[in-house]
Amino acid sequence: MPRFLIDVNLPYYFSLWRGEEFIHQRDIDDTATDEKIWQYATEKNLIIVTKDSDFSDRMILHTPPPKVIHIRFGNLKMKQFFAVLEKHWSNALLLVEDNKLVALYLDRVEAIG
Repeated sequence: MPRFLIDVNLPYYFSLWRGEEFIHQRDIDDTATDEKIWQYATEKNLIIVTKDSDFSDRMILHTPPPKVIHIRFGNLKMKQFFAVLEKHWSNALLLVEDNKLVALYLDRVEAIG
């Protein structure tokens, strides 16, 4: 059963996000509005993984579900993107268990209760 919903603007073919725990928005509806994505994630109790600040802004005003992992570093080459994400992913997974919003930066991971 999926646990994470990967936003359409993130890589589809990405080894870190392969497996039963992950569903990519492209597999559901790659033209869905943020509202529809939010609703889908809420209904399925999925954690949204995104670079879109609209989801983290919305998360501040709502009680989970859904929770959000917000990737907050700019455009990088795929190899660099993967290296940064791989470095922080396990910490993000730990923090998202007890927090509604986790933000990943190039040099750190932050959580908001």
